[in-house]
Amino acid sequence: MTTTTATPPVGPRDIALAHYAGRALLQRVLDRHGMTFEQSVTLRLAAIADGPLGRGQLVDGVTEALRIDAGEVHVVLDELITARLLAPDGEAEVQITDAGRELYATTSGETAPLTARIYDGIPAEDLAVTGRVLTLLTERYGAELATLTR
Repeated sequence: MTTTTATPPVGPRDIALAHYAGRALLQRVLDRHGMTFEQSVTLRLAAIADGPLGRGQLVDGVTEALRIDAGEVHVVLDELITARLLAPDGEAEVQITDAGRELYATTSGETAPLTARIYDGIPAEDLAVTGRVLTLLTERYGAELATLTR
């Protein structure tokens, strides 16, 4: 008798385990460069910007991405400025420095082959469905979080 086991539907625990596994892998790379996850996310937003960003705009972007308090993001910004990875540009803007751009390129380059191996062999249609589901879940979690923090 042959028994087939159906794949159970994804649930919150599965998504959390995948997130934390990916974050742990990224943190190993960041540790080699003395960076925190929060610094990495902040530096990335500055790196992909077309130029200087308003400090408030950058804080909002990181706050939205990580769901952390704006005060925590200001601390991270100050750390990156002290490390000369970001630089003030005028009174209310910051921009990535050459050193910040180089560090971002280095950490991105180190994580790219890891990511490629992890995603290798997953059919494009599965990734598309997963993307749609995760986008919807993120929107719904965000709406619930907004309700709880009012």
